[in-house]
Amino acid sequence: MSTELDTGLPSIRLIQSLIKDSSEVELKMVTDDLLVGKILWQDPHCVCLVDHYNQQTVIYRHAIVFMKPKA
Repeated sequence: MSTELDTGLPSIRLIQSLIKDSSEVELKMVTDDLLVGKILWQDPHCVCLVDHYNQQTVIYRHAIVFMKPKA
């Protein structure tokens, strides 16, 4: 398993642009929870989401159903 991000993948580039722009996103989880916040960073296995209370949460990618910019 690779431990480096493949920056050629569209999904990685999209997340990087969301981080750069400090865009708010919605993450739908496999538990049916909906998390809202800004992505601080990503690695090959996780993303870190910071919420409105400045609480950071590390989320495993395999636990995410979908991610979209908050409208």
